[in-house]
Amino acid sequence: MDHPVVKQLNVIGYPWDFERSQVGTDSLGNEVYEGEEILVLGNEYFLVEELSVDAIQILEMLGAEYDEAK
Repeated sequence: MDHPVVKQLNVIGYPWDFERSQVGTDSLGNEVYEGEEILVLGNEYFLVEELSVDAIQILEMLGAEYDEAK
């Protein structure tokens, strides 16, 4: 007999059931959900977890600022 939390992990991949609210897609076409870390440059935004270290450094040099998707 499995513990309910173990069963939940096997079914959906995380121990609690919650709905993430999609905010939109970033400038590279990645789906962005509420609470995820983004880099904002002008009117464009980029999902940090999808960027390489080099891309992050370039965006920072161009003046991009960190924010949380809302």
